[in-house]
Amino acid sequence: MNKMLERAFLHPGDPSAMGATCREGGVNFAVFSDHATRVELCIFDSEGTLELDRRTLFGPEHGVFHGFMPNVGAGLVYGYRAWGPTDRNAGHCFNPETILLDPYAREILHLHLPSHQSAAPGVSFRGRVSAPKVSTQNSRSEIKSTLTPIKVEQRVLYEVHVKGFSQLREQVPEALRGKYLGLSHASSVAHFKALGVTTLSILPVFAWLDEHGVALRGMVNYWGYNTLGFFCPSPRYAVDASDPTTVRAEFCQMVDELHAAGLEVVLDVVYNHTAEAGIGRDSGNSPASDRSFSFRGLDNTSWYRGGGEPWCDQNYTGCGNVLNFQHPRVRQFVLDSMRYWVNEIGVDGFRFDLAPIHGRMQEHFSSDAPFFHELNTDPVLRKKLLIAEPWDAGPSGYQVGRFPKPFLEWNDQFRDTVRSFWIGSQVNRGQFAARFAASSDLFQKNDRSPMTSINFISVHDGFTLRDMLSYSTKHNHANGENNRDGRDNELCNNCGIEGATDNLTIVQRRLALSRAFLGTLLLAQGTPMLHAGDEIGRTQRGNNNAYCIDNELTWLDWSVNTSPLSDWISGLLALRRSFPIINYGDWFADAASTDAPALLWFDKSACSLSVNDWQDSTQLSLAVCYVPKESEPQATRLLVIFNADLVAQNFSLPPSTRGDDADSRWYVIADSSNGKVASPDEFLYAISYKVLCPARSLLVLRGA
Repeated sequence: MNKMLERAFLHPGDPSAMGATCREGGVNFAVFSDHATRVELCIFDSEGTLELDRRTLFGPEHGVFHGFMPNVGAGLVYGYRAWGPTDRNAGHCFNPETILLDPYAREILHLHLPSHQSAAPGVSFRGRVSAPKVSTQNSRSEIKSTLTPIKVEQRVLYEVHVKGFSQLREQVPEALRGKYLGLSHASSVAHFKALGVTTLSILPVFAWLDEHGVALRGMVNYWGYNTLGFFCPSPRYAVDASDPTTVRAEFCQMVDELHAAGLEVVLDVVYNHTAEAGIGRDSGNSPASDRSFSFRGLDNTSWYRGGGEPWCDQNYTGCGNVLNFQHPRVRQFVLDSMRYWVNEIGVDGFRFDLAPIHGRMQEHFSSDAPFFHELNTDPVLRKKLLIAEPWDAGPSGYQVGRFPKPFLEWNDQFRDTVRSFWIGSQVNRGQFAARFAASSDLFQKNDRSPMTSINFISVHDGFTLRDMLSYSTKHNHANGENNRDGRDNELCNNCGIEGATDNLTIVQRRLALSRAFLGTLLLAQGTPMLHAGDEIGRTQRGNNNAYCIDNELTWLDWSVNTSPLSDWISGLLALRRSFPIINYGDWFADAASTDAPALLWFDKSACSLSVNDWQDSTQLSLAVCYVPKESEPQATRLLVIFNADLVAQNFSLPPSTRGDDADSRWYVIADSSNGKVASPDEFLYAISYKVLCPARSLLVLRGA
């Protein structure tokens, strides 16, 4: 036995310091379990293959087993064995033969196993004690740059996959492609800055495992929504994945480099379930096939929500298990994980996958759930950007508009209404106007800001923008699930031909509609979010659920720009920055007002719309005027004209200025039919009284 371990007797530890923490003279261990009768600390050799020693932890104290081991430090490899009830009908999974990973492990050995092993029952993982930090209260001491805060009204999100973005990007050195450092490489940053985005919303990067069924098909969980290590960056995106310390260092370098460029870093996080999969009827798994790596073996009934039957997990996630936010230790764990990523890594916020799970105390969602209160009173976390995906698979799972401040929310009603309007599905002008004006029916209550609405046209889950206009149905056969997976009946229109085509008329029609979609998104009130690759015409060949595809189908192809939309996006975002009224951070008035700007809506005759006009879904054209408040008579008016009709429409123009000497001149500054957008102080052409808006296009005009 190692001579150091012979002297390393275990002493009572600090039960408040969860995980393995270096402190003066040794390492403190603390692990939670309400139902274990005994927990052993297991010490391994540096490779994690040979168990050198076992020591029984003290406790429990308030459900925490603890111990202090002197004369050891960073680099020590460890795991746990847990004893407890063997009544599986009561949901207990204790098995002291299984080595269990510390839920708080900062470093995990043997995480990146071959795919057929990484999902197999019986595989175990080891934690390794990480080096102590200089400060646990503030940001890590080695942070190289401080990000200048981004104003809420100016935020533009860009949802991006670490590997997919740079894997085929020739401007990135080959060694960095598909890696953290590829995402923050100078050429990548130049692209983000040229577009005008401010915030990267990065798909999951917490260390995860591939599901057993996915691995059996020879595939991987490309998206990463299957977390095992809630304090560990995934080694899959590290240049040097051989050691957890270097993986963390590369991740921190990425954050620093993005911050130095003025870009926020938001992580898509999966706190609703874990990689241990599900057990019981809902998941289709038998007890023999469960994966007990960590949480389940330490205390299944505390960490997970039961399904109301013996030996059964709830499955409100569609992934087999649900973390139990009723338990205060589970909530503490999630908040501790978030603090780690903020304080020690330096990230700027979180996007919560299947966020209603966090607010389910009994069965149904509550905006007053304890987790939200605890998050909102945390002095660090409450100041960060918090984004909810406001739906899950449980009862009353659709909760758009019901999350408490300061959450922003993905607004799928914006997506579906705007899609319906432009592709000719059944939607009326009132619905379209409501979504364009930040969905006040959903978000104005409870004193929430218009910026609460995260508007998007496409995201990772669903068709890309190009595919939405190239396919009439999903084509997911490559996933190996006989095309049963993915969203059925997703709003789409192939514009006349299914899939790719050389027909120039169809190509131009798709391109023009893409610009109309993006124009609506980037001019609408709320927080816009772009999907990485839409600006270069990315296609997944009709696959709207490519979660398990890690190849050229999901990587951004930078070699062929078949849809030149980058200039259109960057031009519109420049306009958005230059005209503060587009970025107005409060609710617009619905009539000219002294105290607030207004949005005034018109038909093509420049007349206000009646109730019947608003509700008529056969009329596909309208215009909106951004009118500055009356106390700012010199401020510029903007006019946006939408024509989703199949033919061009003549629009009469309202006055471009206020008062008795109102001017009729307008200056066209953007035209989606040809993709032209002027710089903010220039214009494409001047017009008075009337303008012809081409079919399925929008025009942006500024006043005289």
